[in-house]
Amino acid sequence: MTPCTIILPAHDEADYIGPCLDHLLRQDHRGPVAVIVVANGCRDDTADRARAHAPGFAQRGWTLRVEELAQGGKISALNHGDACADPGVRVYLDADIRMGPRLLSGLMRALEAPEPRYAGGRLVVAPARSPVSRAYARFWQKLPFVAQGVTGAGLFAVNQAGRARWGAFPQIISDDTFARLQFEEAERFLVDEPYEWPLVEGFPRLVRVRRRQDLGVAEIARLFPDLPRRQGHVRPGRGALLRLAAADPLGFAAYAAVALAVRMRRDQPGWARGR
Repeated sequence: MTPCTIILPAHDEADYIGPCLDHLLRQDHRGPVAVIVVANGCRDDTADRARAHAPGFAQRGWTLRVEELAQGGKISALNHGDACADPGVRVYLDADIRMGPRLLSGLMRALEAPEPRYAGGRLVVAPARSPVSRAYARFWQKLPFVAQGVTGAGLFAVNQAGRARWGAFPQIISDDTFARLQFEEAERFLVDEPYEWPLVEGFPRLVRVRRRQDLGVAEIARLFPDLPRRQGHVRPGRGALLRLAAADPLGFAAYAAVALAVRMRRDQPGWARGR
């Protein structure tokens, strides 16, 4: 059976790393799995909390390896994890993601092919406390890119031939977009199993994260001009957008207000979490 390596960068994720690894342990996949947690620039006990799960992985016949880097930075953590990984399927997983129990086995089935493939699960936004975040998430999840596409937000996977499409991750904002656009639409596979992805709370944070996402896409278009053509059909037509807005006017209002705020203020980007 094809081996799988899960690369999990984590910066100050003490509150999230435990549930993330617990959900990994509940996967119904029976093949060989190696998990590499790359704790980068942590000022908390993320690494120790990750190591505490090693016995559980050992009981399953899986391995859990925790690497610590003094300097924070997701791209460096991804590249370090790749350098530690063996051949086979690669799953790139954020530390705040909670995978549904059948997702890993679904990803492995989708990637069992000699030709390059990219796969992801069905993104479900975790319940938010903020009313504006709840409304934004409700509308955003209905957009074609999220509802029908393979977003790669927080989780994506490639087979060995697919990972050969690029070398080290470049120092860019949007690693998931960069990886996804290495593949044509026909090479990207949606596994209809959920994973929970948290959203930031409140309007100001939504604006910051959306601005960073837009800057990440623009950066890729500037540095890698051949990649955006692979984006595919991600924008709804005017009629579809009006239907979505009519079905959820409050959600549309939240989404439109965030988009307008991003256009009005194009500050220099700082690092921002997706939640």
